[in-house]
Amino acid sequence: MDTHKLSRTGNLILYTLLILFAISFAMPFAWMLSTALKPLEETMSLPSRWIPSKLQWQNFSEAIDSMGLFWRYTWNTLYLCVVSSFGATASSALAAYGFSRIDWPGRDRIFMFCVSTMTIPFPVIMVPVYTLFRELGWIGSFKPLWVPFFLGNAFSIFLLRQFFMAIPKDITEAARIDGASELRIFFQIILPMSRSALLVVALFTFMFVWNDFLGPMIYLTEQKQYTLALGLQAFQSQQAGTEWHYLMAASTLMILPLVFLFFLAQKSFIQGITTTGMKA
Repeated sequence: MDTHKLSRTGNLILYTLLILFAISFAMPFAWMLSTALKPLEETMSLPSRWIPSKLQWQNFSEAIDSMGLFWRYTWNTLYLCVVSSFGATASSALAAYGFSRIDWPGRDRIFMFCVSTMTIPFPVIMVPVYTLFRELGWIGSFKPLWVPFFLGNAFSIFLLRQFFMAIPKDITEAARIDGASELRIFFQIILPMSRSALLVVALFTFMFVWNDFLGPMIYLTEQKQYTLALGLQAFQSQQAGTEWHYLMAASTLMILPLVFLFFLAQKSFIQGITTTGMKA
């Protein structure tokens, strides 16, 4: 009985902490949404008000009109997200298959070298990478923002390799005995069994590209090419004084697709996270 009570007390404490952490993470989003629905004079009022005196739903449409190229920014961002997600998922899956299911000399050492590249911060390689893209004539285009994703991603390769290694080798060995090629095994056996892990990689890439600010700022030169992240910064800087209700309304519109996408794929996303890395 005492053990049961201790267990219930422990669960109560755990759930209480989880709820507190959830509230702390949700508060910035709640404040952003609250500010997006306020009149301008209430955005900086003291003491601060969580609930607006009058909900200003028109702030969203007015923010879109004020940005001018909002829908162009959205299209640019979606284009980069979709192409980059496809490239990262496809190339990382191929590399992960080679690192996990095919034996070749130096495989594990090269894999460790690949994973170690995650420790290199982007500012360290920013100048030489920019110089390379400039020599290729890609500055001012979208190519520097999506082409690298077709060359694999160290984190995605690691994630998929761990998942592929959890798939029983007897399945692929039986296919080899039946005369299946490595590509056939990869496309007809490994990929169908790895949908959840592939979805995780695609979602991570989609969210990274959607929120990326530094890359577009470096490589894009014309405003009509801007992504949403860069467009929001340009919208803020073009105002004589920051119109916080419009800025928060535009920020809310930018975040909503990611929230919707997560809840849409929540089951597969969590399944892919929990099953990845079960076997080292």
